[in-house]
Amino acid sequence: MNAEAQRFLDDLEKALGDDPKCAEIMAEYRLHVEEVLYELSEEGTYDALVSRLGSPKELAELWKTEKSVTPRKMQQLFVFLNIALFILGAILTVGYNVFGWQWLGILWGNLTESTTIIIFIYMFFWGLLGYEIGKAFGARGKKILRRTFIICIIPNLILMYLIVFRLIPYEWFDPLLDGKFILLCIFCTFALYPISWLGYRWGRKASV
Repeated sequence: MNAEAQRFLDDLEKALGDDPKCAEIMAEYRLHVEEVLYELSEEGTYDALVSRLGSPKELAELWKTEKSVTPRKMQQLFVFLNIALFILGAILTVGYNVFGWQWLGILWGNLTESTTIIIFIYMFFWGLLGYEIGKAFGARGKKILRRTFIICIIPNLILMYLIVFRLIPYEWFDPLLDGKFILLCIFCTFALYPISWLGYRWGRKASV
């Protein structure tokens, strides 16, 4: 690491002052600086680092602003959204198949004929989860992503268990439950974490 890069880090440390997470923040931005230097073939100047990362004062202010976004809040947000999707699906399913709400008939028919679109939207949700965690927490987000993923995936596994072992009326989902769709669902379930991880990597780069 050259002298210009070290001066940038020293200024950042001064701007952070007595922040209790100063050491953790510095470790993260040291990695960012090293990445920028690698791209610039170790010839990065102070101004080049400011251009890519922002000034030390701006970074310190940004960090202070983002401290209100805690890992717990982020985790709770995505867990809530995932559960909300399942509750909405349950309301639609029960409303149409049990209570016979006719106004749901057209919506139900469109949903059962648009499974590919629904899957893509749901995969996007998981990619967004990783992106937002990567953008908000950078290198610290790995454990948050893993923990949030495990909690969010539980409803998916429970639903698969209930359907496969026919603990809920199988005929409710009869238009969907052909062999190809079941295999697609299994594949997508295994793909959720890699998609979240790619989103996290993208978000982490966006945070730099």
